Amino acid sequence: MTYRIVYTKQARKDARKLKGTPLAAKAKKLLVLLSGDPFHTPPPFEKLLGDLEGAYSRRINIQHRLVYQVLQKEQIVKVLRLWTHYE
Repeated sequence: MTYRIVYTKQARKDARKLKGTPLAAKAKKLLVLLSGDPFHTPPPFEKLLGDLEGAYSRRINIQHRLVYQVLQKEQIVKVLRLWTHYE
């Protein structure tokens, strides 16, 4: 079972920033992993609370995170952020 990856407007902006950096390959590997199974470990994921409750975070590196939501019924992974630490 595969999940379709969709991006928010902010995630698309973040992807453009990420494109020219060495982090792009790591982010791409994470997105491929998410399309197969968004809850697969390793690498570990963190369930977020507060304003981002229901979302999950995985590290791209020490500073940057991939933040996403999983819509189970629709088989969609909605990418919220790809660049900075979640706010």
